[in-house]
Amino acid sequence: MIRLARNADRGRCLMLLKKSHEAAGFPWPFRGANAYSLFVHHTSSPDACCFVLDVGGVAQGILMASAFDHPFGAGRWAKETVWFVAEAHRGRGSMRMLDAYEAWAKEQGCVVIGMASLASNDVSALYERRGFASAETHFLKFI
Repeated sequence: MIRLARNADRGRCLMLLKKSHEAAGFPWPFRGANAYSLFVHHTSSPDACCFVLDVGGVAQGILMASAFDHPFGAGRWAKETVWFVAEAHRGRGSMRMLDAYEAWAKEQGCVVIGMASLASNDVSALYERRGFASAETHFLKFI
């Protein structure tokens, strides 16, 4: 089942955020306080959402996103902050999370929804099958 996260999911969601951080291979350490702030923001802001993939009462996936007015006047957009599903639970539930995100974005009056794909875990083909098109490539240089 896909549902909005509740405060009772906090510990499990923080663990999923940590696993997401590890899977991404980020070179900076995971910071629990930042993950906690992210959870609080996405579960309390009217312009944000935090969906979980609930399997038997346990969050096995998390999708956080925010809605905003595009700075170039292109209307209201939704942007994914993080999407991670525990390996054992990937599949149809993951796709239902994207469905819930899209429905939420429409309710927010968004005209565009965005998803990111890391170079370390390129899922662009999945996004393209879902109707997303590549729009921008970001390059990072740690200094």
